Amino acid sequence: MKILVCISKTPDTTSKIAFKNNNAQFEDAGVQWIINPYDEWYTLVKAIELKEKDPSVILHLITVGGADCDAIIRKALALGGDEAIRVDTESDDSYVIASQIAAVAKEGNYDLIFTGKETIDYNGSAIGGMLAAKLQVPYLSLATQFELNGSEAKVTREIEGGEEVDAVTLPAVISCQKGMAEQRIPNMRGIMAARTKPLKVVPPVAIEALTHIVAYELPPAKAGVKLVPADDVATLVKLLHEEAKVI
Repeated sequence: MKILVCISKTPDTTSKIAFKNNNAQFEDAGVQWIINPYDEWYTLVKAIELKEKDPSVILHLITVGGADCDAIIRKALALGGDEAIRVDTESDDSYVIASQIAAVAKEGNYDLIFTGKETIDYNGSAIGGMLAAKLQVPYLSLATQFELNGSEAKVTREIEGGEEVDAVTLPAVISCQKGMAEQRIPNMRGIMAARTKPLKVVPPVAIEALTHIVAYELPPAKAGVKLVPADDVATLVKLLHEEAKVI
């Protein structure tokens, strides 16, 4: 069995967010970059668990981006995996990214492709569905549990108000979230081994972007807290109605 895990580079949640070029571009100077947590904590670790149960599993990692992604993909390799692939192009368009991954996946003939639920910077949650459509294979999103039995998988996924259990025949694309696996920390042996594991850089396929970013905007600053005496109900109702607009 061959498994492909999608890895994305995202800013650390403690990074100060700012924009440049008239708010049309993210300011990345001084930003600490990390593996997208949904890709690392749940998606990659689940794939590693499958490989630990069956050592014959071939586990590849893939990312789409420039050379500055190499450190991130190497860190992912330190957790586990046989080799990594970086598609040498940068884009903010989900369709372009999904198309690049799909091109590699078609050539690699993977049985299972894992993605994170979403990235913590754009929260688009679009790559998995687009990738499955490109590959013409089933797609199950928001998975919290995954059990593999030969060529069939049982997937527990979160839905509105509860959970749903589905069975799917591979190949398939699965997006993962909290509950799929427990976070791991790379050990020294894994870090040293990652330095010599293959990192294959491949050229991108020609794909026209469907979207582009016009501008970024920071959320409005939070207003100060207004304290209302407990016996002044009229003022409280007025504030809730006229300012908070919740009644």
